[in-house]
Parts: sequence; structure tokens; C-alpha cells
Amino acid sequence: MELSQIINSIYPLPQQALSKLNLIAEEVTLPKGLLLINKERPNHNLFFIKQGIVRAYTYRGDSEITFWFGTEGDTAISIKTYINQEASYENIDLLEDCTLYKIDSRKLKMLYDEDIHIANWGRKFVELEYLRTEQRLISMQFLSAAQRYDELLKHNRQLVQRVPLGYIASYLGISQVSLSRIRAGR
Repeated sequence: MELSQIINSIYPLPQQALSKLNLIAEEVTLPKGLLLINKERPNHNLFFIKQGIVRAYTYRGDSEITFWFGTEGDTAISIKTYINQEASYENIDLLEDCTLYKIDSRKLKMLYDEDIHIANWGRKFVELEYLRTEQRLISMQFLSAAQRYDELLKHNRQLVQRVPLGYIASYLGISQVSLSRIRAGR
């Protein structure tokens, strides 16, 4: 996806505002396995995924707990850093070689002060990130693992082909054996 498509899918911008965002964006290609955002230190960048898959995870004891996958058109960001300028809650790593658009959030926030359209875009961006977080929380609280798997297939079937099943199981909050049972029942 092109940057303008990703930006406008969040909130449509006039061409002049879109041009300002393009001036502060940099397209980068990074290798599979790279730790894009490290929870140990602030990362002041937003990454829009042009191509590839990323995952957000944290640790519980010695185990990695995956709680989000990002694919083409999604944004990889530490909201905690974006809002509070503090280190992230999570790590985000690349599950495939990725092409990303990188924007320094400090430059973006300066554009908020200059352009009301970009400021409105930023408000809508954070609102959508909040809704995604809320949906994930509600899903984990009220749906069974099988229902969560069905939702994953319904909304993002490609993940099952592109992401290791251990990460899918972690995302669903179950063991890989339980995931195999759910898959066998489908």
C-alpha cells in the first residue's frame, strides 16, 4: 500500500496536508527478525506497514505473549511513547522482511500545530488505535479461544498462512496443542 492510501484510510486529507506528511516520511526496508520497537527505550517513530507482518509482544515470566499482529496498511507504534514520551509496554518485531513508512512523531506533532487537517487526522488516528485495543480486550474477556480463532479467520485469514502457529496460539491465549485441536475441528 502507498502511504497516501494508508493515511487516507485513517482520515482523508486534502492534498496539501498529505504532501506535508510525505515530506516527513521515509520509506525503509528492514529484515525479518529485527526488533522494531524495544520496550526498554522510547522509539519516537510511527511505522506504517507497506509490506510485511509485525507482531507486538511482551513477556510473562520466560514466555512471550503475542497480543497484536500488524499487516499491510496497519500502523506499528508505541502509544505510550507517542503520548508520554516513555519506554513502551511492548516489543514489536518483524515476522517478514518489511517495507515501512517511518514518521518521527515529534515532527508529526509539529505539523499538528501548523495544519488543522493533520491535527484532525492525528486525533482520528489515536481514536482508531484506542478502538482496536478495546476490541482486543473485549475479545479476550468475553470470547472463547475457538471464537477468537474464528474472528481471526474472518478478519485476517492470511495470518494463519504467514505467521508461525506458536505466535497465533499465544495471540489467542492458548497452547499450540489447543490451537491444533481447534483447527482440527474446523
